[in-house]
Amino acid sequence: MKIIPNIIPAAKIYIALRYLNAHKKQILEGRTTENYEMERDGIRKAIRTWSRNLLDSFNIKVNITGQENLPKEGPVVFMANHQGYADIPVCCAALSSIQLGFVAKEELLKVPLYGEWIMNIRSIPIKRSDPRASLRAINEGIEFIEKGFSLVVFPEGTRSQGKPHREFKKGSMKLATKPGVPIIPVTINGTPAIFEERGILTGNKTVDVTIHPPIETKGMSKQEQSELAKRVQEIVQSVLPPELHYVPQEGSSEEE
Repeated sequence: MKIIPNIIPAAKIYIALRYLNAHKKQILEGRTTENYEMERDGIRKAIRTWSRNLLDSFNIKVNITGQENLPKEGPVVFMANHQGYADIPVCCAALSSIQLGFVAKEELLKVPLYGEWIMNIRSIPIKRSDPRASLRAINEGIEFIEKGFSLVVFPEGTRSQGKPHREFKKGSMKLATKPGVPIIPVTINGTPAIFEERGILTGNKTVDVTIHPPIETKGMSKQEQSELAKRVQEIVQSVLPPELHYVPQEGSSEEE
């Protein structure tokens, strides 16, 4: 990453975090009193205000298709492709009608202020190099969902950065199939232009987000569950250019 050109853009990101504090009291009060409806409402308002102000500060436009597929309430699991760092604020802006938490890599927790807020909005840190820790994270996510909280999952496990997708991991589907909640596939296209292409935070960009119809997981057979990751990935890729589609490698398979 090029440090000097990113100083001012990084300052904008940290300034935008103040919008999250406007609803911190409501979120923590709801959590402490186990008033989860209050907590979810606070999270929803916080991430909507934060993401819209952050994207506006960089003049980033989000074109949304399929808003009619957004539920009026959760819990649901959004399964999205992961192109770049900007996917999180873009998702928050596009899916802002309900509360969102994220399954996020553990390293994000080390980012000052941002890491604190990742946890405050009911996100799940995951250590990708530790299968046991990943299993614990999935179980924690299921507990959140059973309390009515919705999650955004990036089943590739890492950013594609403008290159072809990685295979969606089967294990991530358990977050929806175990509690029997709907999956809503989401396609993101355009976020690498904001950072990954040049290594500099760049504004004046447009990102396309497609929200697909929900997939009901309740009552799915074992066969349907085993094919679910492939099904979700095919839906997500259906509106992307062919050169960004996942290409299976002969004799190899992603970790489940």
